[in-house]
Amino acid sequence: MWQRLSLRGRINLLLALVLALGLAINVARLVLEAGPRVQAEDESVTRLAREFVETSVTGLDEASNPDARLNQIVQDLQRLRHVSITRQDDGVAAARPAAADMGDDAHSVPAWFVSLVHPEQTSVRVPVVIHGKPSALVITSIPNDEIAEIWDGIVTQLEVGSAIAVALFLITMTVIGRALAPLEALSQAMTRIEAGSYDVRVEPGGAPELAAICKRLNHLAATLGEAVEDKRQLAERAVSLQDLERKEIGRELHDEFGPYLFALRAHAGALMRLADLPEPGAGALRKHGSAILEQVNALQQFNRRILEKLRPAGLAELGLREALGVLLRLWNELHPDVTIETTISQALGETGETADLTIYRVVQEALTNAFRHAGATEVNVSIEPAERSAGLRGNRGYALVRVCDNGRGLQPDQKFGLGLTGMRERLLALGGTLTVASGERGVTIEAMVPTGAA
Repeated sequence: MWQRLSLRGRINLLLALVLALGLAINVARLVLEAGPRVQAEDESVTRLAREFVETSVTGLDEASNPDARLNQIVQDLQRLRHVSITRQDDGVAAARPAAADMGDDAHSVPAWFVSLVHPEQTSVRVPVVIHGKPSALVITSIPNDEIAEIWDGIVTQLEVGSAIAVALFLITMTVIGRALAPLEALSQAMTRIEAGSYDVRVEPGGAPELAAICKRLNHLAATLGEAVEDKRQLAERAVSLQDLERKEIGRELHDEFGPYLFALRAHAGALMRLADLPEPGAGALRKHGSAILEQVNALQQFNRRILEKLRPAGLAELGLREALGVLLRLWNELHPDVTIETTISQALGETGETADLTIYRVVQEALTNAFRHAGATEVNVSIEPAERSAGLRGNRGYALVRVCDNGRGLQPDQKFGLGLTGMRERLLALGGTLTVASGERGVTIEAMVPTGAA
């Protein structure tokens, strides 16, 4: 049952139990204190009555009619509460007051309460001598009035306490209900977010803690919405880039392979015709064979370029350091007037196949831009391990790839080309980042590439 209660129900139930327990403890305290109170009051009243009687009977022998005077004193003392005073002559015992004569209020008090707090009935005898004849006044305690007063106080305390407890419960329940009202909105918002509605927002309200949770949930929903939108755009751009790459490769195959294959077919046909002659000329055979070799050599170079675009040659066999060394030596041979400085940290360690390919592509694309578009004379390439910074996902290691040149830099309104755009999308998909900074002279490309090391 407790598990099925809501938070509001649990708080209200606990509050009701606490208030009821407090009220019960207070009533129990009054009941337990009632016995000593009645006992103390009984003793006090009996003592005061004795002193009053002793004072009243002083000089009784001096009265003209002592017996009538004593009877009048006894009659006057019957008005005292909590005690009964009777006359007892010598040899005649005074009767104890009956329970029915102990006051009408006793009928409204529960019997269990009377038996719990009623003290043992006591009598005090005050001797009186009238003309040498002994007599006495007997004082008997009757605590029923005191018991009735205490019980009325307990009932009043119970009624007032119950009213106050109910009022406090209602007020607190209202306050708690208003304070916890945002929880329902939070639950509904989380359900909608779980269903994919990232545009949902919760109005901050209630306690400061709940208001802070509402703001954080709104921020979380906005962030998730942006992440989902970025993911959608990333997938869309990835498909678009893939289509562009396929179109480019298809165009190159059509433009390059077609003419070469046509030339090979033509020379092969010429060789077939020469073979049918009775005496084919050696010069003609050599001419067509040489042409075929040239076409095959061109096809091999074109095939190498295509494979380099699809997969760097030697990266898996030689490793990242050797493959980058081959790439940089190739650029040095093609541009001997450009100085290329390379620094690959020894602490980089194993980065993984995906990270190796990504690092290679970043360096390749940065060098291509530096040589073809920037007109740089100096290029600095550095690769080193880096700590995970804010905004990067996962508990992985990262490699910092930095390529700097002293070229012309980027124009303020210049957009990234297909290569850098593809690199940025690839790094975002892997959980890394790519930044391009351009100053008055040169461009700095920095890539945080996730590695396989944790």
